[in-house]
Amino acid sequence: MTSATAAPHAATEPPVPSSAAPAAPRWSRPALLAILALAAGLYCWNLSGSGLNSFYSAAVLSGTESWKAWFFGSLDAGNFLTVDKPPFALMVMGLSCRLFGYGTWQMMLPLIAAALATIWILHASVRRVWGHGAATVAALVLALTPITVAINRDNNPDTLLVFLMVAGAALGLRAVRTGRLLPLLGSAVCFGLAFNTKMLQGYIALPAVFLVYVCATDLGWTKRVRNLALAAVALAVSSFWWAAAVSLVPASERPYIGGSTDGTAWDLITGYNGLGRIFGGEGNMGGGGGGGGGGFSGAAGVGRMFNDVLGGQISWLLPFAGIAFVGGLVLCGRAPRTDLTRAALVLWGGWTVLHYLTFALAEGTMHPYYTTALAPGIAALCGGGGVMLLRAFRSDRRWVWVLPLALGVTGVWAIVLLRRASGWNTWLWPAVGVVMALAIAGLLLFRSGRRARLLAVSVAAAVVAAVAGPAAYAWSVPSGSGGGMGGTNPTAGPSTGDGMGGPGGGAGGPGGGGGRGGFPGGAAGEAPGGQPGGGQVGPGAGSLPDGADAGELPDGAGTGEQPGGADAGELPGGGAGGFGGGPGGGGMGGGGMGGASTELVAYLKKHQDGAKWLLAVSSSQSAAQLVLDSGEPVISMWGWSGSDNAMTLARLKELVGKGELHYVQVGGAGMGGGGLGGGSGVASEVTRWVQEHGTAVEASAYGDTSQSTSDDGADNTSSVYRLDPADVE
Repeated sequence: MTSATAAPHAATEPPVPSSAAPAAPRWSRPALLAILALAAGLYCWNLSGSGLNSFYSAAVLSGTESWKAWFFGSLDAGNFLTVDKPPFALMVMGLSCRLFGYGTWQMMLPLIAAALATIWILHASVRRVWGHGAATVAALVLALTPITVAINRDNNPDTLLVFLMVAGAALGLRAVRTGRLLPLLGSAVCFGLAFNTKMLQGYIALPAVFLVYVCATDLGWTKRVRNLALAAVALAVSSFWWAAAVSLVPASERPYIGGSTDGTAWDLITGYNGLGRIFGGEGNMGGGGGGGGGGFSGAAGVGRMFNDVLGGQISWLLPFAGIAFVGGLVLCGRAPRTDLTRAALVLWGGWTVLHYLTFALAEGTMHPYYTTALAPGIAALCGGGGVMLLRAFRSDRRWVWVLPLALGVTGVWAIVLLRRASGWNTWLWPAVGVVMALAIAGLLLFRSGRRARLLAVSVAAAVVAAVAGPAAYAWSVPSGSGGGMGGTNPTAGPSTGDGMGGPGGGAGGPGGGGGRGGFPGGAAGEAPGGQPGGGQVGPGAGSLPDGADAGELPDGAGTGEQPGGADAGELPGGGAGGFGGGPGGGGMGGGGMGGASTELVAYLKKHQDGAKWLLAVSSSQSAAQLVLDSGEPVISMWGWSGSDNAMTLARLKELVGKGELHYVQVGGAGMGGGGLGGGSGVASEVTRWVQEHGTAVEASAYGDTSQSTSDDGADNTSSVYRLDPADVE
């Protein structure tokens, strides 16, 4: 077969009906099971010792103590403030913890199951179009994508988000293939649930599914329009049921919706978790044009996926996927409109392009782990498009150069990425180069004739060389040999760039000294002061909370500045430079994002006197850790970045007057002095009133002997004040 049109027919021939389909190769199912076992090992190994995101951990714990908190996604069981995401992922983890008890494994069980199911669904979808070999490659690529391994070991919602979107895409493709309505409705529901997991990010791939269904199904226009209309209804219901339900509850009876400006879910959808992510502002970092972009992932621009921060996380096989996508479309040629192969290429290619452009050009907050959503598209194109290039390579001399070129580019890019990590596995990049060169030579040498086994060996060697780099990065996560910060801003592999994505001190942000995603003053993967940024879920957890997203810092973090004019290294909710870190920490004064000392927690619980909340603090990061440390509801007055208008002086007086709150933390960078709280005016007003009417709790009352001033003499004290109903005028 030597014509340019013959290869496309071989690649795009409709699948044989299942009743007459040939039996699967004997190696196919064992290969899939082996990949699933490998993925399970990567996701589960030493999971109890890894750090989870305390922001979400606290919300899950609160959901096990209150069904109302479970429904709203409240940070505390008293339902003062929610997290800044819709609650579907928290609901899933919360149900697991209600069933099996609260803990790391119980929380992560449904997420790990979703991650493995994502691999299985992608394998099945690719297999139906391109066969078992392509499906195996796709599953292997997805399982070994470094950032996917990192985020699948964390309790962020992205794992469940990707599962729902892949399920939606696969069902959409099945609807095209079968012409049935039910898979299309299932696809719409999956994308709706993805919306309720991370809002507009769950819709990124939806245009590709819509385009494929409109253009590739063999149904008439009347049925197509009818089915799409029904699917639109299913999408709307599954997307907006939670926001609608929240809006039906009077504001006085529901918690303030974190991340919003007015306490409503609709504002969260359109603002902070909507256009604010793309253009910046609305509580997000970046904005203002000029390719700034939020911290953690480098400057916004078309080349962002290949920079020092994101390159090693997601870009290993992007060049190959791009070549396979374009080459596959060309090979499809003038295939019929309903050709399933071209439909699959458009679906997964559209998935990849849409996610790539969204993440590359986003000027709002952009964490490296967002890019895990790119992995399924890349994997499907590598498997399916790669098989099409291999078939064309063998059958058409005009295509002989394409597959070797794609593999060569892949090998060169892998060497570039590996050489960025100075001193890390220095043997690996030469090995990748040698194996890839030998594999390409073998392909050319054994292309035709009776040497099929040698050709298969060459193909296998090329696959091994292509995934060796990602595999090494992926293994660094459970093995603890990488620079990622578990729970807060999870990444894989060694430190190769400025994890904060902005000026001010190299990897780790202002002041340097941190690993990928690190913070000032700590080694790779450590919090300021050298304290581990991870830590197991539960009392005393030292993991950094997220707030807006895992590891997200307020505006200005990438430039060495904090909100309200706080100094570099000073974090909201506590004093400059350091975390309390849970029991034995430096109390609230030094523990902005950690917890209070065990002595203070014990004192507050002893003197809670029936109050609904143990303490009110300025920020969600402090509140989350205190919820975990104490097991009691703690108020976050102004959310993560201080822009939530959840607490006002009138509201505070109401809570104190009812006896629902007795203790408030003021001082330090977290309140008044830091200027947080929907504008420094509100914070200052509340601070003055608390200081004028409350009774300061002396540190000696709970046995805290830590110093209250830093080396430069600055006052780092975050005082705790007692307030009673009689103090309310």
